Amino acid sequence: MNIYVVYDSEDGHTEVLAQAVAQGAAESGEADVHLKSVDQADVRELEGMDAIIWGCPGHFGTISAGLKAWIDKLGYLWAHGKLVNKIGAVFCTTATEHGGIEMTLINLITPMLHHGMIIVGLPANIPENVLYGSYYGVGITCRLEESPDDPPNLPTADDLALGRALGRRVAEVTSRFAGKRGG
Repeated sequence: MNIYVVYDSEDGHTEVLAQAVAQGAAESGEADVHLKSVDQADVRELEGMDAIIWGCPGHFGTISAGLKAWIDKLGYLWAHGKLVNKIGAVFCTTATEHGGIEMTLINLITPMLHHGMIIVGLPANIPENVLYGSYYGVGITCRLEESPDDPPNLPTADDLALGRALGRRVAEVTSRFAGKRGG
Protein backbone atom coordinates (compact mmCIF):
# COMPACT_ATOMS: atom_id res chain seq x y z
CA MET A 1 0.00 0.00 0.00
CA ASN A 2 1.14 3.56 -0.69
CA ILE A 3 0.85 6.32 1.89
CA TYR A 4 1.63 9.93 0.94
CA VAL A 5 2.61 12.37 3.70
CA VAL A 6 2.81 15.97 2.52
CA TYR A 7 3.55 18.90 4.78
CA ASP A 8 4.29 22.59 4.87
CA SER A 9 6.85 23.66 7.47
CA GLU A 10 8.19 27.13 8.05
CA ASP A 11 10.59 26.69 10.97
CA GLY A 12 11.04 22.91 11.07
CA HIS A 13 8.39 22.11 13.70
CA THR A 14 5.87 20.60 11.30
CA GLU A 15 8.58 18.80 9.32
CA VAL A 16 9.73 16.95 12.45
CA LEU A 17 6.12 15.96 13.20
CA ALA A 18 5.63 14.84 9.57
CA GLN A 19 8.68 12.60 9.89
CA ALA A 20 7.15 10.97 12.99
CA VAL A 21 3.83 10.43 11.17
CA ALA A 22 5.69 8.81 8.25
CA GLN A 23 7.72 6.67 10.65
CA GLY A 24 4.54 5.41 12.32
CA ALA A 25 3.03 4.50 8.96
CA ALA A 26 6.21 2.69 7.92
CA GLU A 27 6.22 0.62 11.14
CA SER A 28 3.41 -1.48 9.67
CA GLY A 29 5.92 -3.06 7.31
CA GLU A 30 3.19 -3.04 4.65
CA ALA A 31 3.42 0.54 3.46
CA ASP A 32 5.58 2.41 1.02
CA VAL A 33 5.60 5.84 2.63
CA HIS A 34 6.24 8.91 0.50
CA LEU A 35 7.23 11.90 2.67
CA LYS A 36 7.36 15.21 0.81
CA SER A 37 7.25 18.91 1.55
CA VAL A 38 4.79 21.00 -0.45
CA ASP A 39 7.76 22.20 -2.50
CA GLN A 40 8.58 18.62 -3.55
CA ALA A 41 5.11 17.10 -3.68
CA ASP A 42 3.36 16.51 -7.00
CA VAL A 43 -0.45 16.37 -6.86
CA ARG A 44 -0.44 13.93 -9.78
CA GLU A 45 1.19 11.33 -7.52
CA LEU A 46 -1.89 11.23 -5.29
CA GLU A 47 -3.89 9.17 -7.75
CA GLY A 48 -1.64 6.17 -7.09
CA MET A 49 -1.85 6.46 -3.29
CA ASP A 50 -4.06 4.48 -0.94
CA ALA A 51 -3.82 7.04 1.87
CA ILE A 52 -2.95 10.72 2.04
CA ILE A 53 -1.89 12.53 5.20
CA TRP A 54 -1.27 16.25 5.11
CA GLY A 55 -0.24 18.79 7.70
CA CYS A 56 0.98 22.31 8.31
CA PRO A 57 1.49 24.98 10.90
CA GLY A 58 -1.79 26.50 11.98
CA HIS A 59 -2.21 30.19 11.23
CA PHE A 60 -4.95 31.71 13.36
CA GLY A 61 -6.99 28.52 13.16
CA THR A 62 -6.54 27.81 9.49
CA ILE A 63 -4.27 26.18 6.90
CA SER A 64 -0.87 27.69 6.10
CA ALA A 65 -0.58 29.45 2.75
CA GLY A 66 1.95 26.91 1.45
CA LEU A 67 -0.27 23.87 2.00
CA LYS A 68 -3.40 25.72 0.93
CA ALA A 69 -1.77 26.63 -2.40
CA TRP A 70 -0.83 22.96 -2.90
CA ILE A 71 -4.36 21.76 -2.03
CA ASP A 72 -5.76 24.29 -4.49
CA LYS A 73 -3.98 22.38 -7.27
CA LEU A 74 -6.21 19.33 -6.70
CA GLY A 75 -9.05 20.55 -8.94
CA TYR A 76 -8.47 18.01 -11.72
CA LEU A 77 -8.39 15.13 -9.22
CA TRP A 78 -11.61 16.40 -7.65
CA ALA A 79 -13.36 16.85 -11.03
CA HIS A 80 -12.58 13.25 -11.96
CA GLY A 81 -13.16 11.66 -8.53
CA LYS A 82 -9.58 10.42 -8.32
CA LEU A 83 -9.38 10.66 -4.52
CA VAL A 84 -12.78 9.15 -3.71
CA ASN A 85 -12.47 6.41 -1.05
CA LYS A 86 -8.82 7.09 -0.31
CA ILE A 87 -7.94 7.22 3.38
CA GLY A 88 -7.10 10.69 4.69
CA ALA A 89 -5.66 12.10 7.92
CA VAL A 90 -4.28 15.43 9.11
CA PHE A 91 -1.83 17.02 11.55
CA CYS A 92 -0.72 20.50 12.56
CA THR A 93 1.49 22.52 14.85
CA THR A 94 0.79 25.82 16.57
CA ALA A 95 2.95 28.23 18.57
CA THR A 96 0.55 28.69 21.50
CA GLU A 97 -1.83 26.59 23.55
CA HIS A 98 -5.37 27.18 22.36
CA GLY A 99 -3.81 28.58 19.17
CA GLY A 100 -6.49 27.13 16.93
CA ILE A 101 -5.33 23.50 16.76
CA GLU A 102 -8.76 21.92 16.36
CA MET A 103 -9.96 24.62 13.93
CA THR A 104 -6.85 24.03 11.82
CA LEU A 105 -7.45 20.27 11.86
CA ILE A 106 -11.09 20.74 10.80
CA ASN A 107 -9.98 23.12 8.04
CA LEU A 108 -7.46 20.49 6.87
CA ILE A 109 -10.15 17.78 6.82
CA THR A 110 -12.65 19.85 4.81
CA PRO A 111 -10.93 19.48 1.39
CA MET A 112 -10.60 15.74 2.00
CA LEU A 113 -14.35 15.49 2.52
CA HIS A 114 -14.93 17.41 -0.73
CA HIS A 115 -12.83 14.75 -2.47
CA GLY A 116 -14.88 11.91 -0.98
CA MET A 117 -12.02 10.66 1.16
CA ILE A 118 -12.48 8.55 4.28
CA ILE A 119 -11.11 10.44 7.29
CA VAL A 120 -9.12 8.67 10.00
CA GLY A 121 -8.51 10.33 13.34
CA LEU A 122 -7.30 9.08 16.70
CA PRO A 123 -9.93 7.36 18.86
CA ALA A 124 -9.89 7.51 22.66
CA ASN A 125 -8.55 3.96 23.00
CA ILE A 126 -5.17 4.99 21.57
CA PRO A 127 -3.08 5.83 24.66
CA GLU A 128 -1.11 8.59 22.95
CA ASN A 129 -4.35 10.47 22.30
CA VAL A 130 -4.62 11.31 25.99
CA LEU A 131 -1.86 13.87 25.40
CA TYR A 132 -4.11 16.28 23.52
CA GLY A 133 -7.49 14.65 23.22
CA SER A 134 -8.17 15.62 19.61
CA TYR A 135 -10.05 13.05 17.62
CA TYR A 136 -9.59 15.00 14.38
CA GLY A 137 -5.89 14.26 13.94
CA VAL A 138 -2.67 15.32 15.62
CA GLY A 139 -2.25 18.86 16.83
CA ILE A 140 0.72 19.89 18.93
CA THR A 141 2.05 23.11 20.42
CA CYS A 142 5.67 24.12 19.90
CA ARG A 143 6.09 27.25 21.95
CA LEU A 144 7.28 30.33 20.14
CA GLU A 145 10.99 30.92 20.61
CA GLU A 146 11.95 33.89 22.80
CA SER A 147 14.29 35.27 20.13
CA PRO A 148 14.79 34.62 16.42
CA ASP A 149 18.33 33.54 17.33
CA ASP A 150 17.11 30.77 19.68
CA PRO A 151 17.04 27.18 18.42
CA PRO A 152 13.51 26.06 17.48
CA ASN A 153 11.30 24.56 20.18
CA LEU A 154 10.84 21.29 18.30
CA PRO A 155 8.17 18.70 19.14
CA THR A 156 8.75 16.73 22.34
CA ALA A 157 9.10 12.96 22.59
CA ASP A 158 5.40 12.81 23.59
CA ASP A 159 4.45 14.91 20.56
CA LEU A 160 6.37 12.58 18.25
CA ALA A 161 4.71 9.53 19.86
CA LEU A 162 1.36 11.06 18.97
CA GLY A 163 2.51 11.58 15.37
CA ARG A 164 3.70 7.97 15.12
CA ALA A 165 0.35 6.81 16.55
CA LEU A 166 -1.50 8.64 13.77
CA GLY A 167 0.77 7.12 11.12
CA ARG A 168 0.25 3.62 12.55
CA ARG A 169 -3.52 4.12 12.66
CA VAL A 170 -3.65 5.27 9.04
CA ALA A 171 -1.57 2.27 7.94
CA GLU A 172 -3.80 -0.11 9.91
CA VAL A 173 -7.06 1.30 8.54
CA THR A 174 -5.67 1.53 5.01
CA SER A 175 -4.54 -2.10 5.16
CA ARG A 176 -7.97 -3.25 6.31
CA PHE A 177 -9.76 -1.13 3.72
CA ALA A 178 -7.44 -2.15 0.87
CA GLY A 179 -7.98 -5.81 1.79
CA LYS A 180 -11.74 -5.42 1.45
CA ARG A 181 -11.32 -3.71 -1.95
CA GLY A 182 -9.13 -6.57 -3.08
CA GLY A 183 -6.31 -4.10 -3.76
